[in-house]
Amino acid sequence: MTISADTWQARAAMCELLALSLRYPQDSVLSEAVASGEWYEAADEIAGALGLAWSTDEVAADAPAESVLALPDPAELQKKLRAEATRLFVGAPKPEVSPYEGVWRAADDGVQALLFVNPHSMEVERFCKACGLGRPEGTNEPLDAVATELELLEYLALRAAVDAAETEGDTLYKDEGEGEDTDEEPGDVVTSADLPGGSPEAAWNQFMADHAKVWMPRFAEAVVEQSRVLFYRQAANLLGAFIG
Repeated sequence: MTISADTWQARAAMCELLALSLRYPQDSVLSEAVASGEWYEAADEIAGALGLAWSTDEVAADAPAESVLALPDPAELQKKLRAEATRLFVGAPKPEVSPYEGVWRAADDGVQALLFVNPHSMEVERFCKACGLGRPEGTNEPLDAVATELELLEYLALRAAVDAAETEGDTLYKDEGEGEDTDEEPGDVVTSADLPGGSPEAAWNQFMADHAKVWMPRFAEAVVEQSRVLFYRQAANLLGAFIG
């Protein structure tokens, strides 16, 4: 089945939104989007474009009263999100829900989880390199973190959108200076034919099957179960609906 450029763009937008939602909230971007309602509007719009059966009401009914209180002040909300992100994903001595694929896959394999050097984390790193991507500048986090894997999928979806647009006789990316079409692709590091599987769509399907679908649905379920903050339940529920 041929996937349209619009669908690939919607997939990229969903990955971007979910990566923002599940990355540690260092700045106020997430809290401002949640407090203003923009996050919910974007989630509903993108989910609708992708035909996902998702609603914020699904995880609100049994939420503790304190976690459904409106927090219109982004600064106060950011404090709450940071505290919960620390408890959930960082923890001491360990997080409530590990955000790393390698930890989940190590449990499946019945071995001790080692960040960076476990075989699954190393597979993700090799996959990223094959796509022309390296570790984000200024970070020292394993590349199998949920937000980083979603960013990889966003990149592949954008690449697939370009290819689909060309097939449809349209162009998504143009030279802003002259308004003319350009052959450059997002990232423009590895040609589509040199991506894993020989195309952005094949690379997307491979990473989803070999990595994202193996652990992200269980990660999402655990966050819904463990989070004391409604937003993270909602974001995880959206992740589960998207990854399937």
